[in-house]
Amino acid sequence: SLYIYHKPIKESLSDTVLYHVLSKEKELKRRLPWYYAPSFLLLWVVLFYAIVIPLFYRLPDRITIADEPLKPGQFVAERAQKILHELDRIGPKVVGSMANEVTTVAFLLNEVEKIRREMRVDLFDLEVDVQQPTGSYVVGTMTSLYQGIQNVVVRLSTTNSNSSSYLLINSHFDTKPGSPGAGDDGTMVVVMLEVLRQMSISESTFMHPIVFLFNGAEENPLQASHGFITQHKWAPNCKAVINLEVGGNGGRDILFQSGPNNPWLVKYYKEHSKHPFASTLAEEIFQFGILPSDTDFRIFRDYGNIPGLDIAQFSNGYVYHTAFDSFDAVPGRSVQNTGENILALARALSNASELHNTEEHSAGHAVFFDFLGLFFVTYTENTGIILNYCFAGISFLLVAVSLWRMSCVSEASPGRISILFASHLGVHLVGCLLCIGLPLLMSVLYDVSDRTMTYYSNNWLVIGLYICPAIIGLVLPSSLYHSFCSTDKLCHPYHIYVGLHAHCVVLSLLAIVLTAIGLRIPYMCMISLLLYVASLLINLLTTLHDRGYYWVLSVQIIQLLQYVYFCYLFYIFLVIFFPAMGRNRDSANPDMLIALICAVGTFFALGFVVPLINMFRWSTFLLIGLGVVTFIFGMISVSEVGFPYRSKTSVMRVNFLQTRRMFYEYDGSLSVNDSGYYFDYQDRRALRPLKDYAVNLTGLTPVDAYCDKYVMCGIPCFWSSWCRGISSAAWLPREKQVVVPGHLELNLLNKTLSKSRNSARFEFELAGPPHMGLYIRPLDGVAVEDWSFIRTMLDKPEKYSPPYQIYFSYGVDSSPFKFHIDFAKSDGQLDGPFFELGVVGHYVSQDFERDETTLRFIADLPDFVHTMEWPSLFMRYIF
Repeated sequence: SLYIYHKPIKESLSDTVLYHVLSKEKELKRRLPWYYAPSFLLLWVVLFYAIVIPLFYRLPDRITIADEPLKPGQFVAERAQKILHELDRIGPKVVGSMANEVTTVAFLLNEVEKIRREMRVDLFDLEVDVQQPTGSYVVGTMTSLYQGIQNVVVRLSTTNSNSSSYLLINSHFDTKPGSPGAGDDGTMVVVMLEVLRQMSISESTFMHPIVFLFNGAEENPLQASHGFITQHKWAPNCKAVINLEVGGNGGRDILFQSGPNNPWLVKYYKEHSKHPFASTLAEEIFQFGILPSDTDFRIFRDYGNIPGLDIAQFSNGYVYHTAFDSFDAVPGRSVQNTGENILALARALSNASELHNTEEHSAGHAVFFDFLGLFFVTYTENTGIILNYCFAGISFLLVAVSLWRMSCVSEASPGRISILFASHLGVHLVGCLLCIGLPLLMSVLYDVSDRTMTYYSNNWLVIGLYICPAIIGLVLPSSLYHSFCSTDKLCHPYHIYVGLHAHCVVLSLLAIVLTAIGLRIPYMCMISLLLYVASLLINLLTTLHDRGYYWVLSVQIIQLLQYVYFCYLFYIFLVIFFPAMGRNRDSANPDMLIALICAVGTFFALGFVVPLINMFRWSTFLLIGLGVVTFIFGMISVSEVGFPYRSKTSVMRVNFLQTRRMFYEYDGSLSVNDSGYYFDYQDRRALRPLKDYAVNLTGLTPVDAYCDKYVMCGIPCFWSSWCRGISSAAWLPREKQVVVPGHLELNLLNKTLSKSRNSARFEFELAGPPHMGLYIRPLDGVAVEDWSFIRTMLDKPEKYSPPYQIYFSYGVDSSPFKFHIDFAKSDGQLDGPFFELGVVGHYVSQDFERDETTLRFIADLPDFVHTMEWPSLFMRYIF
């Protein structure tokens, strides 16, 4: 009976243990209810609009003239705006025009004299010089020559200063054709005037003189800054520069280039800028040439060896270089924001001891960024390298500790845990590829169906078109893994945590690779690793690591910082690149860049967040829901909502020249004498959006077919960027001859043959409008041996090849331009033709009238089109 009694006890105990084991395993496998998942995702959307957007657009209150007695020494935006209003009324200020060379120069000199009358003459000296330089240099693939362009240069110094080191502050007052340029760069011109005024009326003196350069030929491109830095008497004394630009209209001003090799400048920016806003990522993107722009900063750096800070406003880039860049579009609070920053920097750098000898403080590049505009971080590139490697190593170590801890707590062996981690890592790598690949696939599909730039006016469309696919791609492999693979003795919370560890390892590897190839952008990986390591360390030092989903609390609380920072960072680039895609030419798919920004932003902002979708039941259905969102947004995007352009606010840019062509053969006969419109396509859609409107585009053809027949394809391309983009050009013939509103004369002064050298020299004189071009294409068996232009293109044949482009412009000096070209013939026959020469006159400014046919053509364009146009004359000769 004892045996019989004992057996039921053992069976009962066994049943009890089995029950507890089964119930424990069931509990550990349990996921959170599915209906919490939408709220979880919605939380992050709310955080974006509640935190990121308000901080991104935060601006200081405008100080008025009435406030000035109560706020002495502070930047007064109202006064700057009054000056801007008057500057805006002058209208477009194109190099060579009366508006630019006479009216604006007189206006600036008058404003400087007003400041002189208020200046503390007992403390300061003010000198003014109107420079009219002549020079040349190579920009892009063309030689740029200028003659008598103008700079208004002002030097402010203390009366007792004996420093020979100057601080240079630069902006430009010229504009693009048809644009009054209130933003680009009128805003910075008036900021400089108010900074000059505040510095000159202050009781506080400064160590180093400040040179204020108001340059009159930046849009030409960059000629006036070259004329100053290579020729002006004060240029050798300039030891640092603050370059001021505007790539839109309003918003905060961002520091997007610094140095080179002078991190002390960024340190001064950190310590003295009132509203810091900067990004190393922006600097590397700009210097990679992804953004279709350039600034005077490069000229000062390359030709003057001057370190500095390149600062620009960039919001509302839709009005950039258009007629809508007017006074009404410039927010007063943006002027105040920039003014406060530049005034503080001018005061600080004009007292910087480093300015005495900047080479002594040359110590590599700097890594810098601001956190939501609340504080600023900077350190040297070498420090960044150490930090990147250290945090990558610490991440590997702590992930290993966490996996060991899991094996100790669970019933899984360390080997089994290692295999499990390797599986998660592989799955996550697939997710990372899909995170990038799915948005790019969407961009390709839209391009194939000719639906690019649907987000151009309605930016929110990228949420469904690119961000949701990125989220789906990042999470889908792990969701399928969790759905079809058993937990295998490891609780579900641990499985989720292992997935986050995999993302941490991917970031660590990415940081190591990017650092090893010499980039500074791995600081983004370092920030992510720092925050994740902090949360992981908290969980390991407490019991949270092993208490179900409790570890999520510390991870997500700390991830809030990562999320808002990277949303803020990548939103900057979306604000910059959305409008820039309207002037990125038609040769590349712009949606791929926007998709890539969204995908990479999702990877960094949500990499430790969206995998937590797998905490919830039916996570795959949640991803299907995101797919439905993508589908709905796709349907919206192909409706009228997705049409890219809107009148005045987000226009379609159409650049065209009404051109008369006169092509002369070697015997002097005129083989071509026609007229038409030369279009330089600005975006991917070319002119296709106009096909349903009244404008007549019959006969529009690409110019590629003429490239072998005529020099530069028979097209009067303006600058090197236009000529490099011949594939983005088209010709529309017109019956009525273009009325050329000015003269263009090319005279062959002399032709000298040298049989001993098998060469010939051709001497010419060129006279015409303020903007002219030459295209030089040697015939077969002929080479350019020398010329009167700088030899850069001839000395680097591996980089520059025929046809050679020479661009010539003048400001106040309209005297004829003389030049010569020497050719050598390989066969020694000097009695035949040597080369083909294209001569172009560009009648750019409003000083030259447009003919009635052109005006009617413009009137037929829909209201969402903005044109930049002018008459041109293209004469081609064979000598």
